[in-house]
Amino acid sequence: MSALTLSIVIVFCIGYLSIALESVTKVNKAAIALLMCVFCWTLFMMGSGSYYPEVAPDSLIHHIGEVIEHHLGDAAGTLFFLMGAMTIVEIVDSNGGFNFVRDALKTRSKRKLMWRMAFMTFFLSAILDNLTTSIVMIMVLRKLVQAREDRLIYAALVVISANSGGAFSPIGDVTTIMLWIKGVITTQGVLTEIFVPSLISMLVPAAILSVSLKGKFDKEQNLPKADVSQFTQTQRNIIFWLGVGGLCFVPIFKTLTHLPPFMGILLVLGVLWTVTEIFHYNTAEDDTMAKRVSDLLSKIDLSTIMFFLGILMAVAVLQEVGVLTALGEGLNDVFAGNHYLINGIIGVLSSIVDNVPLVAGCMGMYPVAPTGDMAVDGIFWQLLAYCAGVGGSMLIIGSAAGVVVMGLEKITFGWYMKKITWIVFVGYLAGILCYWLEKTFLF
Repeated sequence: MSALTLSIVIVFCIGYLSIALESVTKVNKAAIALLMCVFCWTLFMMGSGSYYPEVAPDSLIHHIGEVIEHHLGDAAGTLFFLMGAMTIVEIVDSNGGFNFVRDALKTRSKRKLMWRMAFMTFFLSAILDNLTTSIVMIMVLRKLVQAREDRLIYAALVVISANSGGAFSPIGDVTTIMLWIKGVITTQGVLTEIFVPSLISMLVPAAILSVSLKGKFDKEQNLPKADVSQFTQTQRNIIFWLGVGGLCFVPIFKTLTHLPPFMGILLVLGVLWTVTEIFHYNTAEDDTMAKRVSDLLSKIDLSTIMFFLGILMAVAVLQEVGVLTALGEGLNDVFAGNHYLINGIIGVLSSIVDNVPLVAGCMGMYPVAPTGDMAVDGIFWQLLAYCAGVGGSMLIIGSAAGVVVMGLEKITFGWYMKKITWIVFVGYLAGILCYWLEKTFLF
């Protein structure tokens, strides 16, 4: 590793540590992420000639610009998807669309609510995706639990359940989508063999967390709030089904048009925006201004978007200098092809570094074999789908779902690491053990 590459890694580690210590430093994580991103790219630019020896010196600046634009394009796709999904959910929520979901989950028992939330999040994330499901469930959770201490535990379980649910579905998580599109896992294979380990990885943490949730909610805090929307019940239902149905349609839209997922999100947002404007046409101006989409856009947490941008672009530097690829090759050499150990460590790493470049690196490093563990639906690829998806729950910034929940509920890195990380790790190992038992005795 060159001195310049080492400097980039050190800057990344310092920035990451500062994000982890946000509750101590009192500096917003988004500011640190943006600084980390700029410093890493500046260092990269200073030594760009050594990274691209095949590029002529007079073309180097232009080439670096193209590289940055390429990574920025990938990040922007994720950010626009995130912003669109958050806006759609905000529209549905502000107009009473989630009321019947709230009523279906509602109970005064803290433990019953926890299990209902866990299972609904788990299965919804397989149909929608873990990011969108997390936003939906946090919005519903806010209507059901007023006490912040309790709500943090439920919010953490939403992250765990969403990531576990996304791991067993080919469209539930961005990494499984990547592996599915690449053709190394199939829908039938991942549903039949990863479902039970994913379920175990959710059930174990839920069982441990349920111990800390005793008693019942106060009658006052768990009652349905008065509806302030001027819309009729029929209009609310239309908004709900357009919003949630539209989110379900996004993967179908991608398959039909081959356009990026954020295009589908923008289509749904445009339709929903138009419909709500039509509904508002016959209501009093004073009652509608706060509900119009143009006003709701101001409620989107831009600091979370900026944080996401900084993290994705900083990780892109590590990917560009070959650190992630070297890491994967090193794991393969050290553990002599033990797929359980290699993927287990990749899962842990995916909670520290974004799992998308990690999985992309693995797909580039490891060839698909006609038979054996590296074949389509082989142990390596299925375990990679499970570990990269579930492992992201170990840290609050280890997955897109975690980052969004962190922004919405203001969860600190330290609280999550102290209270939740070890619980997720126990469930993670239990799921791997379950998969090993499946492959040894069943499949």
